[in-house]
Amino acid sequence: MKDYIIVIGGGLAGCEAAYQIAKRGIKVKLYEMKPSIFSPAHSNSNLAEIVCSNSFKSNSITNACGLLKEELRRLDSLLIKCADKTAVPAGQALAVDREEFSKLVTKEIEKLDNVEIIREEFSKDLDKQDTIAIIATGPLTSEKMEKQILKLTGEDKLYFYDAAAPIVEKDSIDMNIAFYGDRYAQEKKKEESIEEWKERLSNQESDKSYINLPFTREEYLAFYNQLINAEVVNLHEFEKKEIFEGCMPIEVMAKRGEDTIRFGPLKPVGFDDPRTAKRPYAIVQLRQDNEAGTLYNLVGFQTNLKFGEQKRVFSMIPGLRDAEFVKYGVMHRNTYINSPVLLNETFNLKNNKNIFFAGQITGVEGYVESIAAGLVAGINAVNTYNNEDLIAFSEETVIGALAKYISSPNKRFQPMNANFGILPPLEEKIKDKQERYKKMAYRSLGNITKI
Repeated sequence: MKDYIIVIGGGLAGCEAAYQIAKRGIKVKLYEMKPSIFSPAHSNSNLAEIVCSNSFKSNSITNACGLLKEELRRLDSLLIKCADKTAVPAGQALAVDREEFSKLVTKEIEKLDNVEIIREEFSKDLDKQDTIAIIATGPLTSEKMEKQILKLTGEDKLYFYDAAAPIVEKDSIDMNIAFYGDRYAQEKKKEESIEEWKERLSNQESDKSYINLPFTREEYLAFYNQLINAEVVNLHEFEKKEIFEGCMPIEVMAKRGEDTIRFGPLKPVGFDDPRTAKRPYAIVQLRQDNEAGTLYNLVGFQTNLKFGEQKRVFSMIPGLRDAEFVKYGVMHRNTYINSPVLLNETFNLKNNKNIFFAGQITGVEGYVESIAAGLVAGINAVNTYNNEDLIAFSEETVIGALAKYISSPNKRFQPMNANFGILPPLEEKIKDKQERYKKMAYRSLGNITKI
């Protein structure tokens, strides 16, 4: 085994991983293809360049991303320290001066004696390298690295995350309006009495894979008019492409006509509203999104609406008035691997203990989440180098919950950001959301201090 660890990618995850390795006394070869090659989204030579929002989201521990930042602070994250030092006024949020942040990270990595920054695209065959490596090439991975990743993983393709629907917390859905049931499974047979139908319907509630939200005509028309007039996100030039029927944004489909989505993803066929025993005018289905059944996604609601517009318009759906959106719908290019099949919760490849992945390519989404993945991968790469046991963070922490989410069986896997819905619920039921999140935060930080 060579006396260094390779880190491929000088973004947020790669830099955090390199720091965690170097501070533990091990040499790092950090490969960054800039400035020889730039991705379509990057423009300067600094490490840890951030290209979209300058916000690292809330600092409050009653916000899942704020809690994640506090976990990382307690674990000596270099990137969070740099973010704190380059912060600009943003209320309770942590926002940074993007240029100063990247400059500071670059400076801190460059002054580490045991980190060698290699400014070229990694081109060696990792299968033939007798060393430990972390792949942190991000959502715009180069074609050359994509081919190598396919070879390492044994997959025939990477996932291209171009359209995804919003996800809500199950506990925030109004179950006085919503009802369980799969399409057609509860179709009322003509020969059944209303009493027999209701009894059969109640027996089907054990299947909680789908939650259904019924519209009246008036509710649907009000929702429809707001949907077709809502503001959309302007895509980057390199992301603009033909919109295929299979992943058409809900708002684009709706603009084709008042009844288009009512005959498509919102079709009420196969359902009767338990409150009325009649078929709704339209219906939105929510599908269970995680193994614990705490998160549900809006089926067919891939969208390019701005986040604020999604909250405003989708909250008009009956049963979602007070919904907690843990993830909004997005449409953009995002290369990632099939982590539930390929990775352990320690971010190492199941079929090759010397290969780790980190950052958005693993399916964690967001700046802070990518830093967390880099930290975990870096620590465990060191433990592998030293022949020590790998560390799996408690799922009661946001770090551990994210790691478990991306490594647990999931047929419809899509990238996930930090949210309280992926953490195990408290043993006690607490109705007040802020109080509930506060207790979950204290539980998390108690676990972090034990690691």
